[in-house]
Amino acid sequence: MLIVLAILILIILMILASCVKIVPQTTALVIERLGAYNGTWKVGIHFKVPIIDRVARKVTLKEQVVDFAPQPVITKDNVTMRIDTVVFFEITDPKLYAYGVENPIMAIENLTATTLRNIIGDLELDQTLTSRETINTKMRASLDVATDPWGIKVKRVELKNIIPPAAIQDAMEKQMKAERERREAILRAEGEKKSTILVAEGKKESAILDAEAEKQAAILRAEAQKEKMIREAEGQAEAILKVQQANADGLRFLKEVGVDESVLRLKGMEAFAKAADGQATKIIIPSDIQKMAGVVTSVAEIAKEA
Repeated sequence: MLIVLAILILIILMILASCVKIVPQTTALVIERLGAYNGTWKVGIHFKVPIIDRVARKVTLKEQVVDFAPQPVITKDNVTMRIDTVVFFEITDPKLYAYGVENPIMAIENLTATTLRNIIGDLELDQTLTSRETINTKMRASLDVATDPWGIKVKRVELKNIIPPAAIQDAMEKQMKAERERREAILRAEGEKKSTILVAEGKKESAILDAEAEKQAAILRAEAQKEKMIREAEGQAEAILKVQQANADGLRFLKEVGVDESVLRLKGMEAFAKAADGQATKIIIPSDIQKMAGVVTSVAEIAKEA
């Protein structure tokens, strides 16, 4: 009897424990009572009626990512390519998500493929390759409207890969190679042009600097020649001045010492000798010494007056 009672108590405790539900963050529980929707439990502790209530579905409220396999699409100019997409979505209404569609992920995948075909069918190949942002925006808006009754909000849609046919890829690679070669030729030509310009400018600057240096050198040479002539003229003037000063001092000295006529005659003779020294000119000396003395006396008088 005690064993049966213990078993009953244990069963009751297990049932009560199963009726206590703690819902974590970013999670919601869809509850049914007798097979009908009863409510949605969010974060916190909840209690359900044993046997009558049950958890119909556990729903995560985090943003989810689904990567779909590449889908074949045909462009407006009849080029078949394969495009794989990535869809970012989150569940906004757990009730609609639980009862809206049987397999929401498969429904989103099929809806994405259909929407992608409709959008790509209105674009040509070049537009498809260069209009990813436009395609993403159109697909997100279309999918968001279509999935709203399922309690799903599409946040973003990205074209992961666009795979054109092999022939188109070869043609595109050749075009890109030709474009790269063209750009390389342009850059090389521009580099050569700049190099030529720089060389010409360098030669120009060098010629200007050489001319300027030559001009400065000519100015300095002229100034040096001018300075030399000035120095020479000053030297000659100073020499003449000193000679005159010496002559004046000599005459003054003769006046002060009072030389006699015999000394004057001797000096006169020395002056004639110096005048005739090394000269081809002949000097005629008067035979009359008295007249000679008279001439020397006249010179002495002139010196005295000076």
